[in-house]
Amino acid sequence: MNLFELKIRFKTRLETFYPNKEIESLFFELVEFIFGLEKSKAMVSLDLAPNIDLVNKFNIALLKLANLEPIQYVKGISDFYGLQFFVDPSVLIPRPETEELVNLIIQNHKSQKLQIMDIGTGSGCIAISLAKHLEGSTLFAIDISEEALKVAQKNAMNHNMNIQFYCQDILEDEIQLNEKFDIIVSNPPYVKISEKSLMHGNVLNHEPHIALFVEDRNPLKFYDSILKFAIKHLRKGGFVYFEINEALGNEMIELLYVHKFIHAQCIQDLFGNDRFIVGQL
Repeated sequence: MNLFELKIRFKTRLETFYPNKEIESLFFELVEFIFGLEKSKAMVSLDLAPNIDLVNKFNIALLKLANLEPIQYVKGISDFYGLQFFVDPSVLIPRPETEELVNLIIQNHKSQKLQIMDIGTGSGCIAISLAKHLEGSTLFAIDISEEALKVAQKNAMNHNMNIQFYCQDILEDEIQLNEKFDIIVSNPPYVKISEKSLMHGNVLNHEPHIALFVEDRNPLKFYDSILKFAIKHLRKGGFVYFEINEALGNEMIELLYVHKFIHAQCIQDLFGNDRFIVGQL
């Protein structure tokens, strides 16, 4: 079976679930991952007949995509802020918005050697990217999931970053740390249960709900707990950085002021949505 025949099968299998343009993109992404052919070369080599073992691997990946499994889980890797991260269904797939959060911190704190805590680290993409770009800084990270922390530790080792990881529940645990931090950053669960119906099936059926959803009756509970932690563990003048639900910007600003943070600011993402909150102790 050559690449042209594989492409026809690929489109036929996925056209119920994805638009044609996305199917095309997924096809060439998978071809590069499995056959090692960049898109420009694959497009002029559709008569190429790959090794049967690789074709079988491709077909298994196609079945996973047809089950709405995200391409990042199929490949086991995801790109984030110029780096590659191992991912599996125990961690969220890193999002472009979170890249913006990381970039905001890096741009605001260039050349500073800081102590930074990442709460709800997941794959470790925030902590590791900050460690890479804020040289000399010390990074700590917390997550409730032991499985997620295994992925984060694997990523830290792969990028040769020394991150101190802790398995803790920010809502329940009295976290015993002596360190004082310059920055606490978090992208906690912020999608309300009532918003589930707005999400694509490949997110709902495959990504960890514990890292996504929060009850409608108390959608800011993670931020509230993190701010209480921050009051105890931030140095005076230290900063909190949050990714937030775009509908809750005003409520988040009010919450920071309730906890006596100053200079609270809501920042929009590239799509013009209220997406990030910055505050200073």
